[in-house]
Amino acid sequence: MQMDFPQEVLGPQRVIFKRGSHTAIGREACEFGTRGVVVHGRSLEKNGFKDKIAKRFPRSSRVEFFCRPGGEPILEEITLVIETARRIQAEWIVGIGGGSVLDLAKAAAGLYHAGEKPVFYQEGGVLEKTGIPFIACPTTAGTGSEATPNSVIINPDKKTKLSIRDKSFMARTVILDSELLKGLGRAVMSFAAMDAWVQAYESYISKNATWYSETLALKAMELVSRHLFGALDSGSAGDLDGILLGSYLAGVALASSRLGVIHGIAHPLGVLYDQPHGLVCSVCFVPSIRLNRQAMGEKYDTMSRAVGGDLVGRVGESLARLGISSPFKGKPVFEKEKIIQETLQSGSTTANPKPIVREDVEFILREIF
Repeated sequence: MQMDFPQEVLGPQRVIFKRGSHTAIGREACEFGTRGVVVHGRSLEKNGFKDKIAKRFPRSSRVEFFCRPGGEPILEEITLVIETARRIQAEWIVGIGGGSVLDLAKAAAGLYHAGEKPVFYQEGGVLEKTGIPFIACPTTAGTGSEATPNSVIINPDKKTKLSIRDKSFMARTVILDSELLKGLGRAVMSFAAMDAWVQAYESYISKNATWYSETLALKAMELVSRHLFGALDSGSAGDLDGILLGSYLAGVALASSRLGVIHGIAHPLGVLYDQPHGLVCSVCFVPSIRLNRQAMGEKYDTMSRAVGGDLVGRVGESLARLGISSPFKGKPVFEKEKIIQETLQSGSTTANPKPIVREDVEFILREIF
């Protein structure tokens, strides 16, 4: 752990953590102007939250709702949202949904004034002009996208999943309302929560970790592990608050420290096998711990205390109780070289405490296939 404070700390300008606060989205968004776009998923329409939110926008405002079809966001969708926003001369973009919705809304807001196509920035191009305010309201507790300056987007032509990142992408306002988690499907909540746990774990052991990121990551692990099953089984308000806050803190931590090999390998695997990101991260969790056991040193015991038992045992028990198993078992490893190379080249992998080589990636593949 580096004992000095991080050289730069990024975070949302304002965070509202309150049950029922989703009804204030209209008022909060219109602090930045009267015209904007709300990006959301289909579940917001099914559960009735869309109508409740729409009715709370001031009558003088002009708001377009953009419903994405599901799955993970692709580059073309960014362009579609930007076109919708420019048509009404939008002054802000809101994302209400899971990580895919937030990443899409974030990228569209950040690239609103951009002169090049999104792929240019995904491949390392420098953003020449900042976009418009992004307001984030997560409806799953897992990705932490509301707390980071990067958007993970799929390029379907190249079958790659990479980030578009810029510090200006950071949300201006974040609304954390656990009421939006009610009714969330068990599988979705399970995958999201395990993703948050993985992000907290990787942030904590990252070679870029500082006392700042470690403190947040450790608290995130404690919250997610403690409240996960209460949130799933009873849906109690306190447990939903716990996993939502844990997810947010994990996002703040990773924004400072980056992640590790799990996220390095999860991106190519998710794209090539069309599997949910949280599921892929979940099944790579235990192999990663074994791979990093020596490199993490005493941090292993500290994490074990935080989650209430031996870390590998607690993770394994949680996966079994959630009914999560590897979707890759018995399948051939196709495009193995692509998976290995993309994992080794990933910025997440470079932050892993153990320097990752080809043999390490092959070890994880053997464990999950």
